[in-house]
Amino acid sequence: MARVEKIPTAPFNPFYGCAIMVMAALIFGGIIAWSAYSLFEQDKAIAAFASDQPDKFAPIELAPEARAALEKKLSDFAGSQTQELSLSIAELNALLLIAPDTGYGVYTDMLRFQRTEPAANRVVARVSLPMNHIKFWEGRKRYLIGEVAYEVVVHDAGVDAKAVDAKVPGKTVPEGFIAGLGTWTLLGPYQKVEPVGSALKKVKKATVTADGILLKSGE
Repeated sequence: MARVEKIPTAPFNPFYGCAIMVMAALIFGGIIAWSAYSLFEQDKAIAAFASDQPDKFAPIELAPEARAALEKKLSDFAGSQTQELSLSIAELNALLLIAPDTGYGVYTDMLRFQRTEPAANRVVARVSLPMNHIKFWEGRKRYLIGEVAYEVVVHDAGVDAKAVDAKVPGKTVPEGFIAGLGTWTLLGPYQKVEPVGSALKKVKKATVTADGILLKSGE
């Protein structure tokens, strides 16, 4: 059988291989440069409305008998003794005080519920939310100080609240930041903390009222 022999038709030229490597390096470097540029631009945009110091909230006052009454309301609903749970603005703030620490910090230093927007199914809170600087290794924080509107929703994990608007007095909060803020739901950290997670899943309907929130475990 005749053997096939490859015969070069042109002299060897390393230019093509080098050109491909250079192009790959430029593309890779461009991706890194664009990512860094985007990150710094985002950091600059956040710095335009963020504050270097947190806002201080007054302590939440909760008498022992009020705490016991609220805990009974919660346990009756969680244990199916009642199918409805009505929570006022004051009780929502009291929940911040008695809610367990999920490891991500407690909400008592971060927000206070102020009012409701029933037409949009929202609760509005005064906030002092900590955020990282781009130089996260320095251990410093900055803060979103203003108001955040949370839309109350019900999904597979039960009732939750998603940030849909944010206002800082005298400053503009970019829509992109608000969209990103909405990915971290208010009750998300509690969905895997028992017995709270199971109680959240009992909620099938949540309605924002003029006074607070009405939760129902049945249709």
